[in-house]
Amino acid sequence: MCGRFAQYRIAYEYLDKIGVQLPLLSGNNPEPIGRYNVAPRSRVQLIHQDEDGLRMEPVPWGYAPFWAKGKRPPAINARVETAATSKFFQDIWKTGRTIVPADGWYEWKKDEAHPKIKQPYFIRLKTEQPMFFAALGQFQRGGMLEPRDNDGFVIITTASDTGMLDVHDRRPVVLSAQWAAHWLDPELTTATAEEIALEYALPVENFEWYPVPNDVGNVRNEGAYLIKRISDPVL
Repeated sequence: MCGRFAQYRIAYEYLDKIGVQLPLLSGNNPEPIGRYNVAPRSRVQLIHQDEDGLRMEPVPWGYAPFWAKGKRPPAINARVETAATSKFFQDIWKTGRTIVPADGWYEWKKDEAHPKIKQPYFIRLKTEQPMFFAALGQFQRGGMLEPRDNDGFVIITTASDTGMLDVHDRRPVVLSAQWAAHWLDPELTTATAEEIALEYALPVENFEWYPVPNDVGNVRNEGAYLIKRISDPVL
């Protein structure tokens, strides 16, 4: 994880849950985002905080520092155990904390005897409320009109606890709305940010997961049917 997720609500529904009492500088689109199959390298709506307010703007999913460009593919995830100390993420850990608002993510369960046999599962909060992935990125600041070539973000992941291991051994660091607001605070120290990422991810018992259509495996497929429970999973 995390290699595919859903982000389909109206922007306000995410922002209202976080509850940061600052002006939204990027405007508020009243139309649903409507993405049920968000894939790496696509541009994704992120929430970040500038000195003068909040912004919710699209940023490419995938990041590499300028010195690593061309040497390896952009990373899409950062392990919480090492993100704060990794040379790869050191710059964005200090200045690029951001939140990915989401509605759930996908994992593929594999048949141990036949690895080519896979079944996608959709994982969401039991409350069916929005969730907030802790993330790091390089992105526009102060309303710059043009994104930079190295702009991008990664989702922070942690180990899956007992119960979710049968689906995948890693999962995103999902924060409560309260901790998501703290994560966005530009005044937060790097030590406190590391503590939040390590200690305050929502526990596995807050989530549920169920099998969904194999169509989600193709990034060209889109629509609400991708998160519908199926009754005849292969695994």
